[in-house]
This record gives sequence, C-alpha cells and structure tokens, in this order.
Amino acid sequence: MSSSLLDIMRRAPVIPVIVIHDLATAVPLADALVAGGLNVLEVTLRTPAGLEAIAAMRRAIPEAIVGVGTLSAPADFQSATDAGAQFGVSPGLTLELAAASRNVPWPFLPGVMTPGELMQARQLGFKLCKLFPAQQAGGIGMLKALHSVFPDVGFCPTGGISRDNAADFLALPNVHCVGGSWVCPADLIRAGDWLGIRKLAQDAASLVRPKA
Repeated sequence: MSSSLLDIMRRAPVIPVIVIHDLATAVPLADALVAGGLNVLEVTLRTPAGLEAIAAMRRAIPEAIVGVGTLSAPADFQSATDAGAQFGVSPGLTLELAAASRNVPWPFLPGVMTPGELMQARQLGFKLCKLFPAQQAGGIGMLKALHSVFPDVGFCPTGGISRDNAADFLALPNVHCVGGSWVCPADLIRAGDWLGIRKLAQDAASLVRPKA
C-alpha cells in the first residue's frame, strides 16, 4: 500500500465524487481536476463505465490517486483492484464488506450514518469513516456531537456538501476532507467544459486545508 488512508484524505480539502457515463470523458475530466489542484479522485460504480474509467485515469494520469466509490458488494473489491483502484469508499458498512476490505492492497473508507454504525465500524478497526449522507445525517451538528463521544474518529462527510458549506465542514476538528460532486457537474462534463471544471477545482483546492 503506497499511501495510508489518512495521507490520502489529507492531500486535498475536497475529494471529487465522479460519475462517468461516457468513458471518453474520464481522462479529460481527471486531467482538469488534477490540473486544478485536486489529485485524489473517487470514481463511483453508479454506472457501467466506472471500472473502465478508473483504469483509463490510472494509465493516463499517474500523478492522480484514483479510488473507487459506491462499493456495495464484496465482489466489487476484487473488480476495483483489477481496475487499479488505489483506495475505496462505501456508502455503508457490513461485516462482509469489512472482510473483503482485508483482502485488497488499498485502504478502505466505510460509510456510516448513525452512532451505532460508527460504534460497529470502530469495533471492526475503522477509525476513519465517511459520514453519508452527511446533511441528512445531521451535518455539522452531528459531526460535533460525534466528536464529543468519539474523538478518535476522523471523517470525510459526503452528501449535500457544496461550495457554500464545505468550509464550515472543513473547520471541524474531526473532518479531514469532504466529498463533493459540485466540482464536476454533469452539465459541464457533457459540454466538455474542462476549463470550467479546472476553475471549480482550483476554487475547491483553495479551501481550508485538512488538519495535520
């Protein structure tokens, strides 16, 4: 494993949550995001093009750290490994996903939404989690409450994070980065507006940096 999960989370304040419908857009999108200062990319498995997009980005842009998102079944872990994923993210956590994560050579960020789910994640050895969906789970108020009880856990809140509220999340002591799709909106991807996406990435990269 070339990078620890904490190192990956601290590389940039925002991890773009990427949905690829057209494989031809994968490399120019990744290039625009990395050129703008966001070199950690999460490519979701929400579309059939996800795995091929990860492989294409890894080949074309070696300076990017390309991860897989929306891991929801144990078999996804091997498929993501074969595609070259360098980290993985799930919307939730099950015992089966935790077991599968121990058989791959990259770090895993499990999703949690409630204190009970977080307690299970900690018992399974996870001290870094994705709060998802962050806004629906209580947003900043929930993260503050969780920090008072679980000060040893760090988060990447995702879901409802925007340019307007990202800095407020990043200011919290238990938030290392945020996940967001506002830096790669579908309309700009469809239009091939890579300069526009680069500008969004530059703006996101200028947000408060994750804590040391």
